[in-house]
Amino acid sequence: MKKKTHPAYQEVLFEDSSTGSKFIIGSTLQTKEKTVFEGKEYPLYRVPVSSASHPFFTKATQFMDTEGRVDKFTKKYQRKTEQVKATQAKEEEAKKEKGKKKK
Repeated sequence: MKKKTHPAYQEVLFEDSSTGSKFIIGSTLQTKEKTVFEGKEYPLYRVPVSSASHPFFTKATQFMDTEGRVDKFTKKYQRKTEQVKATQAKEEEAKKEKGKKKK
């Protein structure tokens, strides 16, 4: 192997941001943040989803991530639906008014 071409292999502490569970895995990941876990200092990497929070492993029926992507999407879709319904209602009113004026 060539020297100084491969990143340093080290133990990294991964923390699931949704459940708070922590686990140590060997990795070449380089992080700026460090923390003490079980009396030893490790580089810390926060993950949004891990096996502790993923619905496939937890057998949960519905998944809600910590960033709120699902909630954000449903709110956005709901707003769009309300806007479309309001526009359709205005168009219906305009058609009814035109029909009354013609008679």
